[in-house]
Amino acid sequence: MSAIHLSPLPGGLAELRLDNPAKLNSLTLAMLGDLGRHLDTLERDGALRGVIVTAEGPRAFCTGADITAWGDLSAAEFARHWVRDGHRLFDRLARLHVPTIAVLQGHCFGGGLELAAACDIRVIAPEATLALPETGVGIVPGWSGTQRLLRLLPEPVVKEMALFGRRLTADRAHALGFVAEVSASPRDTALEIAARLAATSPRATEVAKYMIHAAAGEDAPAMVEALASGMIAASADKAEGVAAFRAKRKPEFPGT
Repeated sequence: MSAIHLSPLPGGLAELRLDNPAKLNSLTLAMLGDLGRHLDTLERDGALRGVIVTAEGPRAFCTGADITAWGDLSAAEFARHWVRDGHRLFDRLARLHVPTIAVLQGHCFGGGLELAAACDIRVIAPEATLALPETGVGIVPGWSGTQRLLRLLPEPVVKEMALFGRRLTADRAHALGFVAEVSASPRDTALEIAARLAATSPRATEVAKYMIHAAAGEDAPAMVEALASGMIAASADKAEGVAAFRAKRKPEFPGT
């Protein structure tokens, strides 16, 4: 049965693994439900340092959304639920407070490419290929393929893929900066990269990710407010304000 599994790894890491190899790890409604539940867990894990996103089998990371999951939906259901719900889940993954690494092998198409784009960095196998094949089945990219992907790849390249169906090779994706490294053992390489988080400050890493996202336009308003709120939450003024509220007295802010 198709699923997405969440497993702990040494060093405060976690692994999200797509498990639908019979259908090239295409995403089903059940898998989207799994992703939402796992994100609930990850978002509340104060000891978490990083996440790697992998897939079962060598043939594909993910070939997108399973057509049987959305093919019979009405136009309203397709737009309101399938597309928007999936988009919200990918946004949550993108905005996770810890670094994320996608491990790409085989085919990485459509929703699979959009899932990879929601991660902070990507490691790819030499034979892997990336594509946006949606127009070939009469639809358009719906989980940020024309939005977030444009912040990670040049516009003409996204147009090649989305309008003409051209595939992106691993080497070209690396040359364009979309992937961090081409590796014959991409999962091992991703774990080596993630292991370096043990030598970094968890809080500084989180704040640095927020700063980069604010600059890149990834939910910039929320990132700015998160940074400002974190700063003010550490202040003596905040402590005095809360104490005064609880004591039902007028606060005396020290200004520090």
